[in-house]
Amino acid sequence: MADSLIFRREDNLAWIGFNRPESRNAMTWEMYDALEACCDLLAEDGDIQAVVLHGVGGEAFVAGTDIAQFAHFDAPEDAIGYERRIDRVLGKLERLAKPTIALIEGACVGGGAALALVCDFRYCTPSMKFGVPIARTLGNTLSMTNVSRMVDMIGVARTKEALMMAKLFDAEEARQAGLVNGVFAGETIVEEVTAIAAEFGRRAPLTLQASKALVGRVLEARRAAADAGDDWVTTCYMSGDFQAAVNKFLHKTPFEWTGR
Repeated sequence: MADSLIFRREDNLAWIGFNRPESRNAMTWEMYDALEACCDLLAEDGDIQAVVLHGVGGEAFVAGTDIAQFAHFDAPEDAIGYERRIDRVLGKLERLAKPTIALIEGACVGGGAALALVCDFRYCTPSMKFGVPIARTLGNTLSMTNVSRMVDMIGVARTKEALMMAKLFDAEEARQAGLVNGVFAGETIVEEVTAIAAEFGRRAPLTLQASKALVGRVLEARRAAADAGDDWVTTCYMSGDFQAAVNKFLHKTPFEWTGR
């Protein structure tokens, strides 16, 4: 695995750590590839009973995709290919036939929010900030699949708050919305989540697999085809606004939204 993504086993639990704390664990292509490889490995490992995903450093779960990687997007195929790539990786994690838990400390935004949403359970510390603030940062858009996941999880009204108002939900708001399953203190969350993950080893394996698979089928039946949003993916990623926002991030240059 890549140094920026740490995979380890402890007894019958697998731990996947996003390891770029200096960049708040923002995801690189290498990290997405390594996560996909982890999913393939775990799919064949009958001894692993649960998987915990977490950020390294305590300040972030994942703060989105590394923006520097968008600097050379200049064709619709770049934008659509990126969203398809994310859909493929997240789809593998979502369909993994083992319980998955997101252990969230600090920032869980953009691509990090999408990663957390495909996990079966989410536990966080009081420092968590969850959201997709692209309406004030990059001016891009989520794929149709990821918008559907968010609507399924937090409803239409809160999804519009997250995407259109760029709202970041704190831990208590997320708990009340049903987005996280519990909030634990920073000094105890690893111990608490480890105990929760270990409980799955004392549950009926086929019932766990069947429950996850059947819930997944219900959700997939309600989701539109992934390419239903390609027109807006192309519009946003190919816009002057998106290019200017990426340039601002990389070179600290001022810009104003134009809608073009």
